[in-house]
Amino acid sequence: MQAILDATVSQGEPIQELLVTHGKVPTLVEELIAVEMWKQKVFPVFCRVEDFKPQNTFPIYMVVHHEASIINLLETVFFHKEVCESAEDTVLDLVDYCHRKLTLLVAQSGCGGPPEGEGSQDSNPMQELQKQAELMEFEIALKALSVLRYITDCVDSLSLSTLSRMLSTHNLPCLLVELLEHSPWSRREGGKLQQFEGSRWHTVAPSEQQKLSKLDGQVWIALYNLLLSPEAQARYCLTSFAKGRLLKLRAFLTDTLLDQLPNLAHLQSFLAHLTLTETQPP
Repeated sequence: MQAILDATVSQGEPIQELLVTHGKVPTLVEELIAVEMWKQKVFPVFCRVEDFKPQNTFPIYMVVHHEASIINLLETVFFHKEVCESAEDTVLDLVDYCHRKLTLLVAQSGCGGPPEGEGSQDSNPMQELQKQAELMEFEIALKALSVLRYITDCVDSLSLSTLSRMLSTHNLPCLLVELLEHSPWSRREGGKLQQFEGSRWHTVAPSEQQKLSKLDGQVWIALYNLLLSPEAQARYCLTSFAKGRLLKLRAFLTDTLLDQLPNLAHLQSFLAHLTLTETQPP
């Protein structure tokens, strides 16, 4: 929380400096993945046990919420390049984590988006807690998108294994194209455009609908970093599948978007050249 407050008022960030100085960023990443595994392997068992009816579910909620707290902190401090560098080998695990969350985000968008937070009078405390965990998962995935974008800002200093994981194993550029296509943080309700920001859905005024949202901007910047940096270009295997997916970006590169992110003109030129480029075998 202190790190978020420091960033909000544009002051120095002692929390970020302490994490780097004492080498605690890898510990945070390890803790993040440990809680994720607990939620996947242990928490569902609690929810299935019929005679498990704790009077107080707050301790379990704190464990479930712990993942959101860590990813929120990482989103705040990973803006600084030295934090990403201090993650050392655990940045590989963090890339894998972000990929899992973004894949889930794409899958959710194909099934109608995140669940609504409406409770039921007939549900027991554990069922309510499970519902809260599902809602929290959507917000965590959006935070993971921001963390991944900050990692791509450091593409020139990432290890070869990390670049290979991002570009070859996970093919993140194609996954990011999927996110732009589905835009799970936007929806239409009653004919009105809504966007998810600040843990809730906001109705976007007609005059603001052409404005680039923060999350869309994160995706575009990540794509720019992964496709145009010399380090990534040298290691990205451009298959016919990847070429087909990437060329879909041309439909999104409107004049309005280029006015808001002028650097994307370089990406537009890259895509124009890509149409004439021969693909590589997978």
